[in-house]
Amino acid sequence: MSSHYSSQHHPSHIGECDALLQFSNSFIIARDASMSHCGTSNSYPKTASWKKNGTNCCSWDGVTCHMATNYVIGLDLSCSWLRGALDSNSTLFSLPNLQGLNLAGNDFLGSEISPRFGTFSGMEHLSLSSSRFSGPVPVEISHLSKLNALDLSGSVYPYKSNLTIEDDHSFKRLTSNLTQLRVLALDGVDMSRISPTSLTNLSSTLTSLSLRACNLQGIFPIDIFHLPNLRNLSLSNNNYLMGTLPQTNWTGQLISLEVSSTKFHGSIPALLGNLTSLNFLSLSLSEFTGPIPPTLGNLDRLTHLDLGGINHSGTVDFEMFEPLKNLQLLWLSRNLSVLLQNKGNCSFPSLKVLALTGCNLTEFPYFLSSSKNLVVLYLFENMIRGRIPEWFWRVRWDALTELDLSSNNLSGEIQSSICQVSSLRFLQLSNNRFDGTIPACLGNLSSLFQLALGNNLLQGPLPQSLANCTFLLDLNVSFNRMYDTFPHWLTTTMYSLNYLDLQSNKFHGVIEIPLPQLSYLSLSDNDFEGPLPTPPPTINYYFTSNNNFSGDIPHQLCNATGLEIINLSNNSLTGSIPHCFINLTASLSVLDLRANQLVGQIPEIFVPGNNLTTIHLSQNQLGGTLMRSLAHCTNLEVLDLSENELKGPFPYWLETLPNLQVLVLRSNKFHGAVDNAKGISPPFPNLRILDLSGNSFSGQLPAEYIAKLKAMKNDEISGSQYMEKKHGYYQDSIAVVMKGFEIELVKILNVFTTIDFSRNFFEGEIPEIIGDLKALKGLNFSHNNLTNNIPSSVGSLTNLEWLDLSSNKLNGEIPRDLADLSSLSYLNLSNNQLVGQIPRSTQFDTFDHSFDGNPNLCGHPLPKACGTDTQQSPPLTPPGKGDEEAKSGRWIEWRAVPMGYGCGLALGISAWYIMQETMRPRWLARMVERKIYRMTNRKKKKQKAAPRSHAVLIS
Repeated sequence: MSSHYSSQHHPSHIGECDALLQFSNSFIIARDASMSHCGTSNSYPKTASWKKNGTNCCSWDGVTCHMATNYVIGLDLSCSWLRGALDSNSTLFSLPNLQGLNLAGNDFLGSEISPRFGTFSGMEHLSLSSSRFSGPVPVEISHLSKLNALDLSGSVYPYKSNLTIEDDHSFKRLTSNLTQLRVLALDGVDMSRISPTSLTNLSSTLTSLSLRACNLQGIFPIDIFHLPNLRNLSLSNNNYLMGTLPQTNWTGQLISLEVSSTKFHGSIPALLGNLTSLNFLSLSLSEFTGPIPPTLGNLDRLTHLDLGGINHSGTVDFEMFEPLKNLQLLWLSRNLSVLLQNKGNCSFPSLKVLALTGCNLTEFPYFLSSSKNLVVLYLFENMIRGRIPEWFWRVRWDALTELDLSSNNLSGEIQSSICQVSSLRFLQLSNNRFDGTIPACLGNLSSLFQLALGNNLLQGPLPQSLANCTFLLDLNVSFNRMYDTFPHWLTTTMYSLNYLDLQSNKFHGVIEIPLPQLSYLSLSDNDFEGPLPTPPPTINYYFTSNNNFSGDIPHQLCNATGLEIINLSNNSLTGSIPHCFINLTASLSVLDLRANQLVGQIPEIFVPGNNLTTIHLSQNQLGGTLMRSLAHCTNLEVLDLSENELKGPFPYWLETLPNLQVLVLRSNKFHGAVDNAKGISPPFPNLRILDLSGNSFSGQLPAEYIAKLKAMKNDEISGSQYMEKKHGYYQDSIAVVMKGFEIELVKILNVFTTIDFSRNFFEGEIPEIIGDLKALKGLNFSHNNLTNNIPSSVGSLTNLEWLDLSSNKLNGEIPRDLADLSSLSYLNLSNNQLVGQIPRSTQFDTFDHSFDGNPNLCGHPLPKACGTDTQQSPPLTPPGKGDEEAKSGRWIEWRAVPMGYGCGLALGISAWYIMQETMRPRWLARMVERKIYRMTNRKKKKQKAAPRSHAVLIS
């Protein structure tokens, strides 16, 4: 603004003062979260003192008047606690001479920005940021031709805003007349419908452009980097914005450059080293590749260097950063090998935040001994081994609040020296090899918010001294060797505790007391017993799996209406599923009650609009028919109801579920035909695992279903992808029969595609259309009454790894194409009526007993040569059972149950066989030993079909 007012010489303009008072009176004074970016000294109700300071508004707080004319030319009411609607009738628009207006950090309740803002023809500075405006940005702002600063940003990170710019035409109209614009900030404004090429319309006078989190998509114009006056460019958090940095002719006076969390790619240009005015450089979490150019060492004004989360390559000599004495933040990560000076003179006296993560460090950087001002130190995911060096604890860490050394190979006891760092608030030592007991002196760190010690070798009880950490929000000691009863002091002193993870230890006993106010609680994989503890109503994630809890599921659990995940699996819970679970399904995404002793019918709890993605109710004693309300679960991805006593016809109405990927109805009492009764096309559009085995289904194989299983036809999914884990804390798993063994897949690959219709009463022929399911990894039609030939189309299933057609009445010759399936590692065609010579191939020659029980087959590997009448050995049958029982679907199943992680297809799903001949690493042996110990000592009385054998899958 060009001039100011001195109240000693000039009276104020009375009409404008009245307008200001009316403007002030149209709001209430209320401190609001929208002012989160306001400093405490700048946040106060400026208008509250206006009436007290007389009628001369030029003396009012936040008001500036013209020195000669007395007109109000400036109004700064930023962070003034104003709350209310600001519409076109506001008396604000009775101040036509305004040159500067700042209303940032107030709460205008979602008001639209009035087109009347365009009437301030002399406006030079306009800021409406962080004030909860919504709707389209009016193009009338383009009338402010003198504007040199425009800030319509949303709140500070994550830059939330409800403003939008509707299209390219609107953006061009908005900016075309702003030829004097120097500062443009639109952080959080939705620009998803604007092509980045429209940005070339911006004025060459621009010095600062901030477009964080604007949903920009497409290719960012490289010309913007060459704007002659540009000093600050912020494009971060536009996750789909692509672009590259200039590789030639890049000069200028850039002070700040942010392209983090974008799809900017290519190499980091050495030319960056020529931009010697840079003090802020953030390229993190983008798609840059290649080495870090040594020329960055020329940027001696840098205070902020953020290169984390980039797919770097090569080795970085840390000496290149030695000239950067002004650094306050440094983040390097991923695929780098950082070469550290040994006992050198490198020092960073101003450093406050250091993150060297995933950099292949093998030792603690010695320069830390001179970095006494550090507030945050992250060295996680490196290769540092052994004890933490003593010199590290001799540094006076007076300001250190966050220390993360997780995911290294640190060992030995946790040194009590750590307790000297009294300023610590966040301490992360997880995923190491620390042993011994937790130091009792940690209780002296009374400012701790987070203590994470999971995945170590720690023993003993939790020290009671931790009760002194009354501000603790997050406590994680999972996957250790700790033992004790449930620490009762957790419930009497830690009222702030929000996250408690005791999983996979040796805690035991009965939990008899109320639990604290938690949102996350995991008691899984321990030896707790007695009634299931009732979590507080605040709980969102509740895990008690693999314990000895017994009795009914408490109805008080239904008070936790914000629950997202319930996992009560593998206990001895009895009774029925509470009907009051209907209160939970609006928020619940995972319901896992498998492997208990639950009885009765599944209640009608699945209301329209529910949020369920996973339902596991297998291995119980649930009966009755399935409720049709399951069709309301439109987000459902996994439904496992196996090994129960459910009955009724095939639930064809599930075919409408658009996201269902896994359907397992194995070992129940379902009966009748399987058909596309509703005529949905396509039915089960995303189904990849379909298991109907061990029921009484009959009639023809469902050719119509098979023809329309869309997801099983797509064989182009990357083999490294698992089912998307939307729940954060929960990993979907499923038990499947592979190669004659029941295997639990703890992770489900997207490429894992299987059909199992075995042990039913299907008849007729195998439909030729089966050859269209190119993605199939496994196919099991065994123990039915199928007749006719094996269709030649089975030879088209080039991804097939196991095929079981045994114990049917199939006849004719074995298709020659079947022998050419290079991925096939398990085949069972035994106990049929096949004839002729067995095709020869590298694969077929390895299948020793795959052809037994076919009297008219001949050739290798059978002892009967073609052209002779030699009788082969009797057909193999399961131990202790006759042929009639086998055909009727009642026999002993030999199952392999894994103790570790599921079988990844990278090992070919034959990992069980590989496991038998490979050395197991110590950590895996320990895990298996612990699992078997627990299973042996629990002595649960489960209703199982047959005994299980135990195997470990290595992934």
